[in-house]
Amino acid sequence: MSLHVYKHIGLDFLGLLSLLALFACKGQAPEIPDPVRAIKTMTISEQASLQVRRFSGQVAAVDSSDLSFQVRGQVASVKVDIGDRVKREQVLAVLDPEPYQLEMEAIKAELVKARDNVAKTKAEFERQQRIFEQGAGAQRFVEVSEYNYKAAQSAVDFQAARLDLANRNLRKTKLLAPYDGTIALRSVQPHEEVLAGQKVLEINAKGKLEVQVTVPETTIDRIHINDPATITFPTLPGAATKGRISYIGSAAIESNAFPVKVELIDPNKIIKPGMTAEATLSMIQEEQKPGYMLPIQAILPAQETGQGYAFVYDPGASTVKKTPIRFGGVEQKNPIVTEGLKAGDVIAVAGVSFLADGMKVNLMKE
Repeated sequence: MSLHVYKHIGLDFLGLLSLLALFACKGQAPEIPDPVRAIKTMTISEQASLQVRRFSGQVAAVDSSDLSFQVRGQVASVKVDIGDRVKREQVLAVLDPEPYQLEMEAIKAELVKARDNVAKTKAEFERQQRIFEQGAGAQRFVEVSEYNYKAAQSAVDFQAARLDLANRNLRKTKLLAPYDGTIALRSVQPHEEVLAGQKVLEINAKGKLEVQVTVPETTIDRIHINDPATITFPTLPGAATKGRISYIGSAAIESNAFPVKVELIDPNKIIKPGMTAEATLSMIQEEQKPGYMLPIQAILPAQETGQGYAFVYDPGASTVKKTPIRFGGVEQKNPIVTEGLKAGDVIAVAGVSFLADGMKVNLMKE
């Protein structure tokens, strides 16, 4: 090694000794700054006084009807199919009218005969009255003729009622739309024999939609008419809409669950009856104190049950404060903090076991 190198090393060593001597003279050692930890945070904003539950259901029209003929017969024609839009009073299907036309003609003939009989019995009754008044007849003949006359009048009334019913039955061979809407179901074809009251079509009214769900008996008392809801659609992620509870059944159906209807508020036009939907309902927690829902990662456990610590950020000092909290109840697997925090507090939500009271921190984006 050259003399020049030795001199260079010696000068550096002497410089280092001089620096150490300077600090020694002042009685101070060089300080190494502590690293500033970056923490992930959230801001406390809303009280968690409600419990959220989700229920699967199906979209349906608010006004929906099963359509059937009120008389039996053979289907002559079906003029609509699934998905067709129809107008009120539009003819949807027709039964063969011939049997009802023939029945009406037969009743008309019976009515003519009944009216002729009235004329005959009336004439006989009047004749027997005149004979009796002249003193040549008997009271019983008058009474019998009067009875026959009144019976003939009743027969006319009976045949007239039959004719009205036959006319009605003939009209009912045409199935009409009760309102503007869309055909949702068709279950009949021409030439089929159908019974009175047998469902042949289903119509959904144009306009309002609802989601039909079932709510278990354990939670049915915690929802009310007009409670808000959020409706999502598994096949349409961007079509979520708001709703309100419009109907709560008074009797349980299958599996001890109650039928509930949630009316959609201003739904997207792509939402159609029959689609699968999920209704998110907020249920009142009457036994639970209002509080703030925190992720479990934000809480540092304490020795006592129902207690813990949260680290609240102090923006003025850029430090965190270890704050005692108390929690009760769980919502969506997250504890509800009822004491120790307030709306607007910024708390650490990750790595709390590595934090300490008064530690200086930097904030990551929430």
